[in-house]
Amino acid sequence: MWVLDLVCLMNGASYFMMVLICKEEAYRTAFENMRDGKEFSPITGFFIDAGYSQVVVRMWDQQEERLIKVPEEEEERYRQAVRSFEFDKHLGPYDLSLYADWKRLSNYVTKSTIEQLEPIGGEITVTYEHGMLKNTYKSAMERVLDEQLRNSKFSSPAEKHPKRGCYYTPIPRIIKRKGIESEQLTSLNLDKTELLETLLVKDYGGSEESLLGELQFAFIAFLMGQSLEAFMQWKSLVSLLLGCTEAPFQTRSQLFTKFIKVIYYQLKYGLQKDRSVGEAGTSALLDDSWFSSDSFLHCFCKDFFSLVQDASVVDGDFLSWTRKLKELLENSLGWEFQQKSAVDGIYFEENDEYAPVVEMLDEPSGSEPTTS
Repeated sequence: MWVLDLVCLMNGASYFMMVLICKEEAYRTAFENMRDGKEFSPITGFFIDAGYSQVVVRMWDQQEERLIKVPEEEEERYRQAVRSFEFDKHLGPYDLSLYADWKRLSNYVTKSTIEQLEPIGGEITVTYEHGMLKNTYKSAMERVLDEQLRNSKFSSPAEKHPKRGCYYTPIPRIIKRKGIESEQLTSLNLDKTELLETLLVKDYGGSEESLLGELQFAFIAFLMGQSLEAFMQWKSLVSLLLGCTEAPFQTRSQLFTKFIKVIYYQLKYGLQKDRSVGEAGTSALLDDSWFSSDSFLHCFCKDFFSLVQDASVVDGDFLSWTRKLKELLENSLGWEFQQKSAVDGIYFEENDEYAPVVEMLDEPSGSEPTTS
């Protein structure tokens, strides 16, 4: 079984490939069917920057349970055979009915995005991720998944490989800076606008589209490839943007309009109850349990929606898409965002990553604060 973009297909004895693939960045995943009702093998996925008339050749390796590249000479023979129409009877059409959804999920992902973020070898798979996130905060759900991976039959081989993860942009969860007053440090952590501006200049070359491209890249790798590392990066970027209180209204209103539109379509697709990819088992991670009322997304959205509601001046498109996102979450997940709703109470567990940064006012000025 394999998936191209959002199209899920089963291999057959006479089935070779697809034709009429749209000229865009594509993401392909492959995995074995459930054996004896026990489990799926880990998904291996990779992005393809498909040009006009380009022929991409991959062969299914039954032993490794993944698609592999073929020798250059063999690849060229396949290309010539395709261009000579020798495989026409073995071709399957690209399902254009899903193309609009794919475009909305990947319209900021470019060839440059793929080249900057993809791992060595281009293959994204959860088997390389055990131990990669040892020092990062994980929710209870993420810890369960990490434990399952550590105890699975695929954990040992991954330990023999060097780092094979994607080259995502590091997003600080808590801002630490020497030589500033405690009140200023607290302010920097309450409003992530300055951090956003720093990252845009330093890591994205001033390009808002590059940041959005990474957000989409991570979501696709998470949704289609079940990559925990990708989910953590998507979560970090969403938390960063929803944690800004000044940028949406003063300096980056256009960016936030695009951002809200991006995550609206991501969640709209991911939360669908009737989607062919989900029925095949490839989007098992995007379950309602990831979006419970005490999740990071609810926490940040609640504050963000309140911020937009109370703003004196708001861009019209930004306001419209924010309202659509709010309605989507309310209708799909039953979330409530009223200020006096039953889930309005602010409660933080010990070591909660979303708890406020607390500064001791009796600390000597200029010393580096201790944060958790």
